[in-house]
Amino acid sequence: MKLTFFTLLKKDFRLMLAARFFLLAAGSLALYSCYINFVYVKLDDEMFPVCCFDPDGRLEGTADPVINVNTIEELTAACGDGLSVGIDLSGETPRIQMVSCGIETLDNLRAACAASYLTSCEINSKASWASSAELRSGASLPTADSGSFPPAARIGTDDREMKGRREITAEFLFFELAAVGFLGLAAMLFKEKDMGAIRIHAVLPVSGTAFLLSKLALILLADLAFSALLTLINVGFVEGLAVLPSVLLQAGILSLLMALVGFFCAVVLPDFKQFSLLYLVLAVFITTPVFLAGQLGIEAGWIKFHPMYHLFLAMKRAYFEIPNTSLLYYAACGASIFLLFLLAGWGLRREMAREG
Repeated sequence: MKLTFFTLLKKDFRLMLAARFFLLAAGSLALYSCYINFVYVKLDDEMFPVCCFDPDGRLEGTADPVINVNTIEELTAACGDGLSVGIDLSGETPRIQMVSCGIETLDNLRAACAASYLTSCEINSKASWASSAELRSGASLPTADSGSFPPAARIGTDDREMKGRREITAEFLFFELAAVGFLGLAAMLFKEKDMGAIRIHAVLPVSGTAFLLSKLALILLADLAFSALLTLINVGFVEGLAVLPSVLLQAGILSLLMALVGFFCAVVLPDFKQFSLLYLVLAVFITTPVFLAGQLGIEAGWIKFHPMYHLFLAMKRAYFEIPNTSLLYYAACGASIFLLFLLAGWGLRREMAREG
């Protein structure tokens, strides 16, 4: 049995080489790494630009992200885009000037962001923050007296670039394993079906379980190696080593789930054209909403019932060193992998019986 399994491993490894699987993985690794290091980290991703009008020089110092303007007209013009936030220190009471974006929660966040930039600056400590500018939605902003603008606290030791690196690396890895991983094992199986390998295996004394396990083992090892390299290259060697055990655990779970789903679909569907349509549905309608929820930070209520969303959150938590201690999550993943393995084995035996 051992000899048979290693023979299958050798055959599947050669098949992956012939299909340029490792070359494509290396190309994806290089593309993601170049984007993260040469494009993403250089983007000015300041979410809420903050402008300050301080004609009397009441600030002893100004935080670096704050843009100083010379007149109240400049401040009003700068805040007219519905994104920027202005701080008016021309009166006795500091006032926040902004145009509402129409979402009260986001307006409050913008105001709190502006106030937090000046917590390190000396203003009149008895003065209260007030909202004075145009609010198209009519939403009122809370004042500091009610505790809405507490002093900003630093969470963790990462700077903004490192936080961005962790976030975008987690998102790229999730998308790679979910969408591309789904395609990898299926492409191998379709190639074998075209070569008549399924028909040959149907008459050989080869266990269907060994046939499936050899492919899963190679795909899993390839995905783990890809995950490790992507993490170490883009997060950094020291930081990457710290998160690598948790990242590899989540990558292994996602890799097995998607590989088994891809295998079952490939063994049941008659040709690659139908599989391509299913792949498009997965990439566009299943994976993309989860990816966008992570990128934009806007979560619809229904997204919490999306199974992929919890896998996505677990991947992000791994990169930010937040331990996932939910036994329900791991139990659901383990049960899903077991059931999918049984389903894939049933589909393979059904296909072998049909070919044989």
